[in-house]
This record gives sequence, structure tokens and C-alpha cells, in this order.
Amino acid sequence: MSNELIENKLQLLTDLPGCYIMKNKDDEIIYIGKAKNLRNRVRSYFRGEHTGKTKRLVEDIVDFETIVTGSDKEALLLEVTLIQKHQPKYNIRLKRGTSYPYLKITNERNPQLVISSEVMDDGGHYFGPYPDVWAASETKQLLQKIYPLRKCNGHQKRACLYYHIGQCIGPCDHEVPVEEYEEQIKRIRSFLNGNVTDIKRDLKRNMQEAAEEMNYERAAEFRDQVAYIERTVERQSIISNNYTPRDFFNYYMDKGWISIQVFFVRQATLIKRDATMFPIVDTPEEEFLSFILQYYQDPNNIVPKEVYVPEEVDHALLEEALETKVYVPKQGRKKELLDLTGKNSELALKEKFHLIEMKERKTTGAIEVLSEAMGLPYIERIEAFDHSNIQGTNPVSAMVSFKDGMPDKTNYRKYKIKTVIGSNEFATTQEVIRRRYGRLLKERKDLPDLILMDGGKVQVNAAVDVLENEFGLSIPVAGMVKDTKHRTAGLIFGDAHEPVILDPRSQAFHLVQRIQEEVHRFAITFHRNVRSKNSFTSQLDDIEGVGPKTRTKVLRHFKSMKRLKDADIEEIKALGIPQAVAERIKETVKQTPD
Repeated sequence: MSNELIENKLQLLTDLPGCYIMKNKDDEIIYIGKAKNLRNRVRSYFRGEHTGKTKRLVEDIVDFETIVTGSDKEALLLEVTLIQKHQPKYNIRLKRGTSYPYLKITNERNPQLVISSEVMDDGGHYFGPYPDVWAASETKQLLQKIYPLRKCNGHQKRACLYYHIGQCIGPCDHEVPVEEYEEQIKRIRSFLNGNVTDIKRDLKRNMQEAAEEMNYERAAEFRDQVAYIERTVERQSIISNNYTPRDFFNYYMDKGWISIQVFFVRQATLIKRDATMFPIVDTPEEEFLSFILQYYQDPNNIVPKEVYVPEEVDHALLEEALETKVYVPKQGRKKELLDLTGKNSELALKEKFHLIEMKERKTTGAIEVLSEAMGLPYIERIEAFDHSNIQGTNPVSAMVSFKDGMPDKTNYRKYKIKTVIGSNEFATTQEVIRRRYGRLLKERKDLPDLILMDGGKVQVNAAVDVLENEFGLSIPVAGMVKDTKHRTAGLIFGDAHEPVILDPRSQAFHLVQRIQEEVHRFAITFHRNVRSKNSFTSQLDDIEGVGPKTRTKVLRHFKSMKRLKDADIEEIKALGIPQAVAERIKETVKQTPD
């Protein structure tokens, strides 16, 4: 069951591609995933039934974040980077250092085109990384056919087979001029940078000709080669082919608040995202500039070789202050990444405002609807009561307080029933109402605008009787009734106990539901604690040699039966209890069932 925060955020998800970051109650990242459509993918975790690892993951999630990317491929690559950085416990497949491959042209006299698992500062030309490993391998084979470099080890005594079939440039057969290599590398780089129109056209023509000749296997090979090219050389804005350390700053401003995001690109990969938002008093440009300067005052944020900012920022002043290059990209991949940083800033701030609006609708908005349905002025404060006992034993009552639709826990109260023996809802209600509102009147404190009883006509009549006949108060009292499945069904109100008409889908109905669940939880918890303590006390009273003083010592020190069970005799004796009595206490609690 997802919490209220998650339910609100699910309504605000975008249908763009990106990564999602799941967090637990300790704000730890426990899972990172990617999606072509963030709305559909993230919602799927909180809809329907799950089993196994997914079920355990969903049970741990209390919040999530999203990062929007320019394409599904960018989401894949960012997912790998984030998993390797944070190593979430549910990402078993990738957290142990698995990475996507690069295509590399080696820096040698007779260079090769190879697949590499990492980027090194060795003068080679790197392309990627590529999320589809099979497509990268097939594209490499295609390049070796159309733009061959050295395929063998280069030390053969005669030309290898690859040379004779046109897949090796032939350094074993003859000395290949440097200029020929450079021209071939230029073609390969152009191909891997996305200039594949001519090759794709030729492959599609070959595919069509093979199909017309009914050579369907050959046609399928050409078709697959086109698909591999498209998957491998798809243009990407997150990953660059330049390995200069770069930070991208952008912002979005609305309603007096500014949202700022920073994208860190290291080793040609987006490795981190920082986000913040705060109300501003100056112009957004000045606040943004000030933020960047303060950001690098943190010793953990090292100034990179390049910083990218939007056009309206004084980049010359920033460059002088940071003593590094500051750029305003006009087009290309850097501009795309800067725009993406701004898009994430906008989404983050809009999400904040939407969540605030939702909270308003669920609190003050719900109160307004409830007030209108009951024919009452604005109900600022609600107090609700529930009773709990088991077959009349250890009877207690609890009260919760809601102000403007939100729990006001400083005004929660617990009551041990003193004057009622057994299970008597009417008398129990009267005692609690008498104690609560007699005290408020005596202390001249504010009274609630509405009292809710977790029950039907009996509890409502008992409360009204005390309020009107003993205190002369006319506080409205309503009953929270349940259906046959013990779920909130609605309210009864007025002299005739008529049902209050509330749409079960409305925020007003959900507010009543939350109040009823909260007061029931509070009462049950209190009753459980009282019952446990009374059981603890009664068992001590039955032990020979344990009088009121000894019992008080034990209760104050151990507080629970479990802690007393775990203690040894020396710890019990340390309270000033004789050896024989300590042994009897220990023997008795050992036999007590958990």
C-alpha cells in the first residue's frame, strides 16, 4: 500500500523517458530503474499484486525521484551510471561493476577497431557506451566489412584470410600509409557520429533485392544490419565523445520560487544530479548566479574545466570568479543537455506546487466540503473518540485532534476508564466526554467545532447528553459508522441521526476515513500497552516476596516483560532485591509465554 506522498507524486508523473530512483524510510536509495514512459512504469509498482523481490521492494518504498532524459537510450546509460554510483540493494544485476561496452579505435601505427569495457586515457578514439551489447558487436563487424582496419595481430608472415575477403586493411601484406588509416578512421568516426544515411540506403536496397530474389535469409541479414546501426549510432545528448569534466546549471522560476539543477558530466557520462529549490527575493538571474558561486564553496564540489549556463546569466563575471571556462551553448548536444537540466528544474518545481495544492484540497478543501454537507460553519478543529476493551477488561478510550484537516498530535489524549465496569459504550462515552470538556471549561481553553464518535447512535446520544445537560454546550456531535466489512461508511448527524451525504470519492469522505482510522489506531495501541503493563504487574504480584516497593523498582527499571526475561539474576539483584526473591522472579518470568 503506497503512502499519501507517493499517491500524490504518481499523479504528477510525466510520460517522458528517464530514470526513477526509489528510496526507503531512511532516505536511502534502494532501487534505480529506467523507463520509456516514466508515468506508466513507476505507477506499475504501486498498482496490482507483486511477488518475490518486487513485492519486497515495493514494501520498502516510501518516496521516489525521477530524472527526465532525452531518449530511452539516454535513460539506459544514465541508469548504469547511477547504479554503479549508489549500488542500491535491489539492483543485483548491475551493481557489481557491469558496464556497457564502447567501440574503440586503438592508438597504434596499425590501429584496430575493438570493443572495450572501459575508457582509458590512451589516445584512442572511444564511441559509446552502447546499451545494446549485441548491436554494438554486429555494428563492429559491419564496419570491418565496409571500412576495414587491421583485424589480425599485424605480425603475420603473409596476408591473412581477412585481408583476402576484404575485412582487414592488410599491414601483413604491405605497409599501409598513415594517410590511408587516417582517411579510414575519418569514415568510421563519421559513421559512429550518426552519418549513416548512405549506408542504410544501400543496405535497404540490398535487402529489397534479396527479397525479390526470394533469398529471405540474406534479406533478413540486411534488415538486421540496419536495425543494429540504428540502435548503435542513435544520437545521444547525455553521453558525449569528449571526456572533459563539465557541470551544467539551469533553473526555472515561478511564484517567487526558484528551482535549480546541476548535471555533472565526467568521463563523457552523466554521473550525478543535484537539485534544490528555495524562495527568492532578488531577480532569478542574480539568485542563480549567487547559488553557483556558493555551490563551489563546498569543498566536495570541485570546479570542473567547463561550466555551462543559460544565456541570461553573466557568464563573464562567473568565469572570472570561478577561474574556469564558462560557456553558453547555442546548439548541439551541449545545448540539448542544458535544456534538459532546465526541463528537470521545471518539473521539480511544478511537482512541489502540485503537491501543495493537493495537500490543500485534502485538508482545507475537504473541510469546506464537509462543513457544507453538515450545514455547519467552517470546521476548524475536530476531536474524535474511540473506546477499546476485550470482553470488558482494561477499558480505555482515546481522543485524536485534527486542525484544518491535519492531525494535531500535541492535543491527542488517552483515558483509562475509571467509573465503568465491563463493556458499556454509553457510560464509557459519558465518562470520557465529561472528563475532556469539563477540563477544557475549567482551564478556559478553546472547544472543538465538531466532535466525532467512532460508533453509532448510542455513543452520539451519550455525548450530547453530557454536553447539553451537564455543561450547557451545543457542540455538534456526529457518529462515524462502518459497513459490514468494518470500513468507513459515512456519518450520522442531527436529532434524527440522518446520514450525511458524502461522495465516497471526495476528499471530505477521505478525511473522515483518515480520522476514523487514526483514532482507532491510537485507541488500540493504548489498550495493548495498558493490557501488557497490567499483565506484567499482576504476574509480579503473584511472586512470593514481591511487595509494592519491589514491584515498582522492577517496573521502573525493566518497563516490559521481554526486558525482564532477557535480564540475568545479577541485574535484578542490583535493584536491591534479595537473591532468593530475584531467583523466584527470574523463574516465574521464564515460564511466561511470549
